[in-house]
Amino acid sequence: MSLNHVRPWRNIYRRKSRQIMVGNVPVGGDAPISVQTMTNTLTTDVAATVAQVQAAAEAGADLVRISVPDEASSRALKEIVTECPVPIVADIHFHYKRGIEAAEAGAACLRINPGNIGDENRVKEVIKAARDHGCSIRIGVNAGSLEKHLLEKYGEPCPEAMVESGLEHIRILEDNDFHEFKISVKASDVFLAAAAYQGIAEATDAPIHLGITEAGGLVSGTIKSAIGLGNLLWMGIGDTIRVSLSADPVEEVKVGYEILKSLGLRHRGVNIISCPSCARQGFDVIKTVETLERRLEHVKTPMSLSIIGCVVNGPGEALMTDVGFTGGGAGSGMVYLAGKASHKMSNEQMIDHIVAEVEKKAAQIEASEDAAQDAAE
Repeated sequence: MSLNHVRPWRNIYRRKSRQIMVGNVPVGGDAPISVQTMTNTLTTDVAATVAQVQAAAEAGADLVRISVPDEASSRALKEIVTECPVPIVADIHFHYKRGIEAAEAGAACLRINPGNIGDENRVKEVIKAARDHGCSIRIGVNAGSLEKHLLEKYGEPCPEAMVESGLEHIRILEDNDFHEFKISVKASDVFLAAAAYQGIAEATDAPIHLGITEAGGLVSGTIKSAIGLGNLLWMGIGDTIRVSLSADPVEEVKVGYEILKSLGLRHRGVNIISCPSCARQGFDVIKTVETLERRLEHVKTPMSLSIIGCVVNGPGEALMTDVGFTGGGAGSGMVYLAGKASHKMSNEQMIDHIVAEVEKKAAQIEASEDAAQDAAE
């Protein structure tokens, strides 16, 4: 639950779901909303896949999904899992035996699509493998691959068909006394996905994995995902998310975190508040922010930084940030620390100076948290 009693209009009441474990990552219940992505390397290229997983983990990914389309990929997965710093979700389509092999290889979760995994007996075999090897399962309903009987019943992919598909598969798992599962009902259409997710959220207490599938490229996909996921998260729906972009998986992780940060649901790294710039700017805001985003990528401590071009909104924004810089005149601006005007700094030196101030503030925050933890123990 994201609560701010001073500003109740910012409260988000998360849907109550039961909690499962995906490897060592809790999903659902009161656990933080986890961020995941998916590799786009050939799974059989172990070195490239591991490198991509490590890069995603460094960017903040809690979970990474890897496609397992054939036996060679299953064999590679066993080696990949041992070298990865985060739990691996095996993406299974069409052949149920890949799910069994992935469980045996050490995957933390099996993502199966009820529209193409096969009949109930095959699903049962996957369930047995998951149980035997301590895997969780994600039921991955997708508007683009619904079961034939549901398409015949409803005429086209629709929220009701997607929810029915998900509930049919939940029944199979529960009939086999398997409860370590989460569910997704993805579509590339934002309206369809949102309606399906609202329907499944009302019908089950299972943790929900959010995603707008095949959202598009970096810019268009980010916007579509922010609209779809943002509105669902605002309603309290969602326990884990993946932003599906035709882009580097690291970008998916970054966008996912930015969506969660904008809603106050998850915090990691520096949240930069900056103006779009105009003729009043006292320095090149756009270039400065681009540089700072790159220079501050290594800071993982949650904190805020305001970069505002002039004094119209700069002092007001700085009141609510840990570190701030507001453009002034004569080639210099004002540095704010903890919301208060601290000292002037020249435009030429401000980037290095801001980086140093952010690093110092991050160290202070971490030291304070460590001290509080030690006191609690």
